[in-house]
Amino acid sequence: MTRAAISAAAVLAVAALMAAWIFRPSFPFVPTADAVSVAQGKVLYAEYCASCHGANLEGQPNWRSPGEDGRLPAPPHDETGHTWHHSDRMLFEYTKLGGQAALANSGVALDSGMPGFGSQLSDAQIRGILNFIKSAWPEREQRYQAERTEVEAQQEGRNQ
Repeated sequence: MTRAAISAAAVLAVAALMAAWIFRPSFPFVPTADAVSVAQGKVLYAEYCASCHGANLEGQPNWRSPGEDGRLPAPPHDETGHTWHHSDRMLFEYTKLGGQAALANSGVALDSGMPGFGSQLSDAQIRGILNFIKSAWPEREQRYQAERTEVEAQQEGRNQ
């Protein structure tokens, strides 16, 4: 590749990342861990999420290894998985938009099997499901995830 082609590719990549950032969906998530939200989230989780992520948040077997279709199986949502590694924004977008769209908004190209539930669930229902999931984590994981969310919010505030 010539230097001009490499430079053009770099400029296009930066432009694509900027466009993904500018046109990302607004984030209506205000964390609430009240008992009503968690209880409603538990019911909704059983209806919409448990078939893939397990009734006890345990995920699918061998969730770290791609299946025959090349996709990773549904991960656990308990402390043994990686859900608590992500900010509230990422978890909300992943649930609302689906994995592939949420990752694309972050500039990541990955064939995710996670469907979006934005046409089936309201934002409040998605928040309830996430509150239920988060309520099951040990305190250490809850603290880490809250700090991750706060750092991301501060970074976004500086970038606007």
